Amino acid sequence: MFAERFKRMRRSALGVRITRYTIGSIVAAATSAVTFALLFYFGLGTTACSVIAFVAGAIPNWTLNRRWAWQLKGRVDFGREVVAYVIVSALTLLATAEATAWTKHQATALPAHYGLRVIAVTASYLAVFAILFVVRFAIYELWIFSGRSRLRPALRSRIQVLNAARANRTP
Repeated sequence: MFAERFKRMRRSALGVRITRYTIGSIVAAATSAVTFALLFYFGLGTTACSVIAFVAGAIPNWTLNRRWAWQLKGRVDFGREVVAYVIVSALTLLATAEATAWTKHQATALPAHYGLRVIAVTASYLAVFAILFVVRFAIYELWIFSGRSRLRPALRSRIQVLNAARANRTP
């Protein structure tokens, strides 16, 4: 019974998007992790490593998500897609920078010559992505790549309700 449901889910449009999002996220995470580890190995600070590695992974992530997972083509909705993607990415970047800085501070007791520090700090970088994986999918699915803005109509509706309530008040 569970296997049957899983098969149907996997073949559904949502299942295909989840699968493609997962593959795109793995590609982006691998790109970011390799970039981060190399830069950290060569002595860059964790914040610089996080920023550069994040941008290195964000480029294929955006392309794979928009064009492959959600199959959006044509004109980009700048406000909803680009600005929202940048905001989500910036928050993720902030989380990775903080996590890697904390891990680097904690890993000072590890011997540097075995590469254990690089492994520990890179693992914390990837852990943030793993934790935010589902949250980011939900934001992409419901807002950024949904094909329509739900925020703007919601705000209009809220304003209309407030205006109607104000008009119905007695002085």
